[in-house]
Amino acid sequence: MLFYLQRDPNTNTLIYALNLKENGSINANAPIQVYWIRYGEKGQKKDLGYIQRKFAYGIDTKELGADKYEFRFVSHKKLPFYLQKYSDKSYRVSVTLNNRTIRVTRLFIRIQGGSFWLPNVKYAEVEGTEESTGKPVVERISVK
Repeated sequence: MLFYLQRDPNTNTLIYALNLKENGSINANAPIQVYWIRYGEKGQKKDLGYIQRKFAYGIDTKELGADKYEFRFVSHKKLPFYLQKYSDKSYRVSVTLNNRTIRVTRLFIRIQGGSFWLPNVKYAEVEGTEESTGKPVVERISVK
């Protein structure tokens, strides 16, 4: 697992995981696999539906070089995230907000009302570790 996304008012969680081939190398065509853990349905794993993948929680990925990718959420294309391999051979996701590079562990989306197609998203939070200091950090961002 690279990071997870939770939203209010829902207990189900989206998992963003490294997508590896059978030989253990990264799948360069789709380096991140996205799926649900459906806690409301006995914790089962479930793929995203077409609408969720294309309009809400899916990502668009672009290879930048050896073991480095940029991706953006289909629902918020303004903010680039980066997946890259580090010297310890692990892959991590980072994003730069307010001049701080954050190693992402969790995203949270606050939704209050709205509809299926137009949820009223109040804000999103990025949680993780600030790369320069190693300290935990939470950054709130506007998604409008």
